[in-house]
Amino acid sequence: MIQDRLLIIAAAAGSAAMLLGALAFQFIGGLAPCPLCIWQRWPHVAAVLLGVLGLSLLRRHLRPVALLGMLATLTGAALGLYHTGIERGWWPGPDTCTSSDIRNLSTDELMKQILNAPLVRCDEVVWDLFGLSMASWNALVSLALAAVWLLAAALAGRNQDSSSASQ
Repeated sequence: MIQDRLLIIAAAAGSAAMLLGALAFQFIGGLAPCPLCIWQRWPHVAAVLLGVLGLSLLRRHLRPVALLGMLATLTGAALGLYHTGIERGWWPGPDTCTSSDIRNLSTDELMKQILNAPLVRCDEVVWDLFGLSMASWNALVSLALAAVWLLAAALAGRNQDSSSASQ
């Protein structure tokens, strides 16, 4: 009964922790985020807001909220995987945050590219732990949080079915 809400709280708290960690790396650690790093924060913001919403709703509305939370964290995982692929050179990233090949550029074109280059590039790993970048860790943690949201949705659905059957 209360388990579905506890799982929603746990999942939302996990996303809040991810946001706090990202902000700590940025403001305490001095690691400026690239545009993709910023994009990866938004699904966690959505998950935290859904968690707060889940606390204030009636039980019958918990399942859709939990499913939306799962969708938000899966989006975060997809963005983390996309960013990881850019960092590892598996695929190119957006022109706004990666560098291009300079071999065929004239001196003037090279100077223009240097002057217009983003301050923080998406294709460079600025921090890693056990060989995994922050984007990779975000993808893994987001997948784990999506599983918690899914479990909350399953329990909320089961609790809703049992309460409607008893009436």
